[in-house]
Amino acid sequence: MTIELKVRNIDGSLCVDLPEEMIARLNVREGSLLYLAETEDGGYVLVPDHPHRERILAKAKEIMKRYHNTLHRLSQ
Repeated sequence: MTIELKVRNIDGSLCVDLPEEMIARLNVREGSLLYLAETEDGGYVLVPDHPHRERILAKAKEIMKRYHNTLHRLSQ
């Protein structure tokens, strides 16, 4: 499926309007973050969540567990 998006200038910023169908599928609202992720073939996909979010969160949890005492002392 291909959806045409028109680029407009709003107060000096380039913007696109998302159709209601796309808004519903992405489950976004005003203020939500979207990510433009590059595909292996050089194209792009619009995603509602950072493509590496799970890996980043797992690493953060690992660091917090490993350095729990240090982080606790620094927070005081």
